[in-house]
Amino acid sequence: MDLSIIIPLYNEDESLPELCSWIETVVSKEQLSYEVIMVDDGSTDNSWNVIESIAANNNCFKGIRFRRNYGKSAALNEGFKVAKGNTVITMDADMQDSPDEIPGLRKMIMEEGYDMVSGWKKVRYDNTLTKNIPSKLYNAVARKASGIQLNDFNCGLKAYKLDVVKCIEVYGEMHRYIPILAKWSGFRKIGEKVVEHRPRKYGVTKFGMKRFVNGFLDLATIMFLGKFGKKPMQLFGLWGSLFFLIGLGSSIYLIVGKLIYVDFSLTNKPAFFIALTTMIIGVQLFLAGFVAELVARNAPERNNYLIHKKLGIEN
Repeated sequence: MDLSIIIPLYNEDESLPELCSWIETVVSKEQLSYEVIMVDDGSTDNSWNVIESIAANNNCFKGIRFRRNYGKSAALNEGFKVAKGNTVITMDADMQDSPDEIPGLRKMIMEEGYDMVSGWKKVRYDNTLTKNIPSKLYNAVARKASGIQLNDFNCGLKAYKLDVVKCIEVYGEMHRYIPILAKWSGFRKIGEKVVEHRPRKYGVTKFGMKRFVNGFLDLATIMFLGKFGKKPMQLFGLWGSLFFLIGLGSSIYLIVGKLIYVDFSLTNKPAFFIALTTMIIGVQLFLAGFVAELVARNAPERNNYLIHKKLGIEN
C-alpha cells in the first residue's frame, strides 16, 4: 500500500465529510493505493456516525473508536499500530491542515529519502498571545534540548516512513515530541516542509494553556528516558556521588578544624549542617539510582532493541 493517513479527532463531525472528500480527491489524482484511519478519541458529538457513513461509501476509510477521551498521543499510537502504507501521514481533523500538502510530503519520504518530515506552519492564523508566542518559546527549548533543527515540533501534519511509526511508542502528551522519539530510535534524517495553515472553519480548539506546561514536563521526561532509560545509575549515581563527596570533604574540613583549634565551634556553624544535608542528599540520590537500576533490569523491555537489518539470520 502506498499511503496511510491517520486522523486523530475529537468532536469534529462538521469537518469530517468535507475533509474526507478533499483527501479522496487528492490521493485519487495521484493514483495512490491508500487508507484513511480516523481515530475517534471519545467524541461526544456525532463524529462516529459520520465516520461509519463515510466508511460505508468507501472502504479505504476506516475508523477506531475509544470508549473515552484519552488524548491525541493515544489516538496516534493506535493509528500507528494498524497503519500499512509505505508512507504514513498524520493530520488534524479541523481542516487547518491542507490535504493538498500530501503529495509533497510523500515525495520527500519516497524520493528524497527522509525518515520523517514535519510540517512548518510558517504563517499562522492563531491567537498571537495565547498560541503563537508560547509556541515559539516551546519550539526554541525543544530545538536546544534535542539538537533537532525544526521550527514547528507540534505541527499535526507530518509524514513518516512506515518503519518509523512501528518503532516508536507515543503516550501521555508525547505527540509533540515525535521527532525526538524518532531520533532516539535511530532515525536521523528528519526534515521540514513549509505547509499551509488554514483558518479554522468548524468548531473550536480543543487545547488550553495547560498543554504548554505539560509539554515542557514531557520534554524533560523524553530527554531523561532517551539518555538514561536503560542506565539510570549513570545519572543518579554520578550526582549522588558528587553530593556525597562534597559533603564528606566539608565535614572532614570542619572536624580537622575542631581538632586543631580547641575553641573552634563545630555544631554552631551552618556549614556543618549544610555538609550533613549534602551527604544525606548524595546517599538518597545514589539509592534512587540503585532502585531505578533494579526496576530497569527487571522491566520486560530491558532487552528490547530496535534492529534495522539482519544478515544471514532468520527472524
